[in-house]
Amino acid sequence: MLSRVMENKFCNNRDMLREVIVRIELERIDIQEEVIVEILLDSGIMGLVMSLEFARRQRFKLKKIERLIYIRNVNSSFNKKKPIEHTVEMNIYD
Repeated sequence: MLSRVMENKFCNNRDMLREVIVRIELERIDIQEEVIVEILLDSGIMGLVMSLEFARRQRFKLKKIERLIYIRNVNSSFNKKKPIEHTVEMNIYD
């Protein structure tokens, strides 16, 4: 697994945070096609997410979920972006 640590540009110097970027391989289960991506590891998230645009661009098969998943920000307010409406099936390799 390849990884690198980057300085977070959105913090002031005394509260500097580090981001860990990892290169992984995603495999579309339906046709066993692979795509290699760099992802940001985030220990505060409760699941694995990708943008709808990325999923469509990579031709992942979207599966509509029954109940929308609304995302909350760090301050507990609801995120202004759309809720999560789809899932995808894939294998993840490092």
